[in-house]
Amino acid sequence: MFRKRPAPDGEELLARLASLTTRARELAELRRSQVELAIALQRDMLPADLPAVPGIHLAACYSPAYAGLNVGGDWYDAFTLPDGRIGLSVGDVQGHAIDAAAFMGQVRVGLRALASVTSEPGDLLACTNELVLSLNKDLFATCTFMRYDPATGLLESARAGHVPCVRATADGRAEVCRDEGGPPLGVLEGSDYPVTRYRLGTGGVFVLVTDGVVEGPSLNVDEGLERVVRLASLATAVGMEAHALAAAVLKNAELIGHEDDAAVLVVGHDGRGVTPEGGTVRLPPR
Repeated sequence: MFRKRPAPDGEELLARLASLTTRARELAELRRSQVELAIALQRDMLPADLPAVPGIHLAACYSPAYAGLNVGGDWYDAFTLPDGRIGLSVGDVQGHAIDAAAFMGQVRVGLRALASVTSEPGDLLACTNELVLSLNKDLFATCTFMRYDPATGLLESARAGHVPCVRATADGRAEVCRDEGGPPLGVLEGSDYPVTRYRLGTGGVFVLVTDGVVEGPSLNVDEGLERVVRLASLATAVGMEAHALAAAVLKNAELIGHEDDAAVLVVGHDGRGVTPEGGTVRLPPR
């Protein structure tokens, strides 16, 4: 015969409850600390300032994820290249929390360093892809890199599995740039990244985003991009400043309840310098 264990008394139940409560509080504090550390690490790795170039307007906005440990590795960047042109990039590391934020820093810094050797967008992404693969991490990143020449208005773009950008002209016409892209960085050796050429005309803008801006529980990527198209169209039609457009795009992401990081980078031109109007020229892979 087995004896029944006596039922715990009230004091024992309270002691167990207190122990469980303490453990839950410690776990919550640990997770909150991890999120705060990831956010701090991520913010510290983003550029403090954007280049100041006469006639060029650059603006960026960033918002960390709102859902628990979803803080990830989104980034934006803009920097002056050795030949005076401007390098622009946005990207998103697969994964969340501290590992993703740290990996984002490695990719962004690596891309910047390689841009001093070759700033041709297709070659640069190909070199960065090989660099990411050499790190032997179980992470990958999507990225768009653009090289902009303020003297001519020529903008060259290459994508590595990233969401397309949006462009708008001064008359309010706007569209999603459906240029061909290559695979994400860190997935496939020897990948090619086709380059597409654009002209940034007077009063025009390009809007680069991460998927947290255009995808959420209430809409898909295509619907999100169309929202950015409408905002870019309105912005150029009324002469909205770049920083106001970037803020409006990010605000729209917050309204749709995005659960991922969100980053926006806007580049516009106010008419100074030589910026001939033109269409799109597709270049072959490297």
